[in-house]
Amino acid sequence: MLDALLVSAGTVALAEIGDKTQLLALLLAARFRHHWPIVFGILVATLLNHALAGWVGTLAASWLTPNVLRWIIVVSFIGIALWTLIPDKLDDDAKLPAHGAFIATVIAFFIAEMGDKTQVATVLLAARYQPLWEVVAGTTVGMLIANVPVVLLGSRFAAKLPLKAARFAAAGLFLILGLWALFAGV
Repeated sequence: MLDALLVSAGTVALAEIGDKTQLLALLLAARFRHHWPIVFGILVATLLNHALAGWVGTLAASWLTPNVLRWIIVVSFIGIALWTLIPDKLDDDAKLPAHGAFIATVIAFFIAEMGDKTQVATVLLAARYQPLWEVVAGTTVGMLIANVPVVLLGSRFAAKLPLKAARFAAAGLFLILGLWALFAGV
C-alpha cells in the first residue's frame, strides 16, 4: 500500500550514507550550533528539491543536453567550494541566530542536492511509483534518517571540532566533485 514511500525512504537513506550532504550537515551543526533549525532546513530543502525532481526532473532532462547539465553541476560545486573557504566573522564560542541556521541550511542543502544521486533517484522513483507525494515524502524521510543523527551529534561536539580544518576539507571535497564532474563528463 505504501510501497512508494517505503522504497523511496530506504533507497535514499542508503544512498545518502557517506554522501557530501552528510558532511554539509556536520559543518552546519558545527557552525551554527542550533540543531533543530538545521533539521527543519534539511526537511524544507529536501521537500522542495525532491518535489522539483519528481515533477519536472524527467522533463528537464529532455530539455537540457548532458553537456549543459554537466556545466551546471561543475559551476555549482566549484562555487560551493569557494563559498566554503570564507571564514566566519564570529568568535568560536558565539552562537549564530537560529533563523540564520535555517536559511543557510535550506539554501545549502537545496544547492548540494542539485544533480546529486538522491535527486536522480527521486526522478527514477517518481517515474516508477505512484502517487508522487509518497515518493517525495519517502525520499525526504530517507534524507532525514541519514542526516538528523549527524546534525544532533555535530551540534553536541561542535566545540571540539576543528572548524578551519573542516572548512578546508569541505572546500576540497566540493572542488574535487566539481573537477570530477568536469573531467568525467558526469
